[in-house]
Amino acid sequence: MPIRAICRDCLHAGDHRVERCPACDSRRMVQHDELDRLSIAHLDCDAFYASVEKRDRPELRDRPVIVGGGKRGVVSTCCYIARQYGVHSAMPMFKALKACPEAVVIKPDFHKYIAASEAIFGAVGQLTPLVQTLSLDEAWIDLVGTERLNGGPPAFQLIRLQQQIEAETGLTVSIGLAPNRFLAKVASELDKPRGFSVLGSEAQAVLAPRPVGILPGVGPVFRRTLQSDGYATVGDLAAADVRELVKRYGETGLRLHDLAHGRDARAVDPGRERKGMSAETTFNEDLTSAEDLEAELWPLCEKLASKARRDGVASRVLVLKLRRTDFKIVTRRMSLPEPVQTARALFAAGRELMAPELGRPYRLIGIGMGEVVDAVDSHALFETAETRALKTETAIDRLRAKFGARAVVAGRALKD
Repeated sequence: MPIRAICRDCLHAGDHRVERCPACDSRRMVQHDELDRLSIAHLDCDAFYASVEKRDRPELRDRPVIVGGGKRGVVSTCCYIARQYGVHSAMPMFKALKACPEAVVIKPDFHKYIAASEAIFGAVGQLTPLVQTLSLDEAWIDLVGTERLNGGPPAFQLIRLQQQIEAETGLTVSIGLAPNRFLAKVASELDKPRGFSVLGSEAQAVLAPRPVGILPGVGPVFRRTLQSDGYATVGDLAAADVRELVKRYGETGLRLHDLAHGRDARAVDPGRERKGMSAETTFNEDLTSAEDLEAELWPLCEKLASKARRDGVASRVLVLKLRRTDFKIVTRRMSLPEPVQTARALFAAGRELMAPELGRPYRLIGIGMGEVVDAVDSHALFETAETRALKTETAIDRLRAKFGARAVVAGRALKD
């Protein structure tokens, strides 16, 4: 029997579309003529950081919440109540508070968010190993061929997964189901929060009126170029002669033409190579002295090194980023003899790269690891400063995971 409708409350499945579930009378039905033939999904946690904070502080449930930091910082994320005031991610904090002065502002707690993310994607991993994470709160999932193993078509598995995540973590996710990665991501954004949307053969018609900026790889600059060339919507690109697009934009033109028609050949790749990772912070007041800048640099190094160890990666290319008061960005990089993954190594490199730039005020500092590689898990023949630091910092990771982020505080991180 073909499956064209599944109830999101009781999981009743049927072969035709209905207004209400015949088993439990729920209106929360996922319905599509291709429902049992689609296998690629995009899972996106709803207002993730803010939702974690609201889960842990129930008194904030009905209040606008912004996760971010400092009057000169930016919004990391905000809840859906705050979004009704016009607040959005990456908005400068002073603008966000002007738009929503009654908002509760919470400094990010990444140890808490990482734990929540691991619980969510641990549940996802029980369905398939083909999971490509994009960040702590979203991923693509390939469920091709899992029907027999998991007791139903991908749509059924994903609805059950959505229920499991909410029951076990107290958090909600939105899911898009489609024939490929691009359409799955578009679908997941159609019905948020706590949504489940499906895109199939009708995708081109759904995409046509949308702005070209929704296409992967089309940033603000390229979007303006496309618009000036007469391609304001996805439908404009779909209607264009592919030869003209290739003539104008090369291979990118061919890819734009495929995406505009809802085609995307990219596979879900759990082993997708990461080019780099970084952490940065914007200061409440401009900083000039080495002491003040180093005090901001150290916790960033701890945060980045902890993430590198957790992800099992290291890097020999380290990058320092500084933003001057005129908003110009200064970047300096160095290559080390061997890949590292400790705060000690990151901080030492950051201090060395920063030294020639001292003497003027800065409003932001960041530290990054370029060209990350899998960390080698072996015992060195000769103990080095890096291997000693790695043992110490790994032990600290375990203590913080068990007793909380403040269980062990390095002396350098303490402030007056």
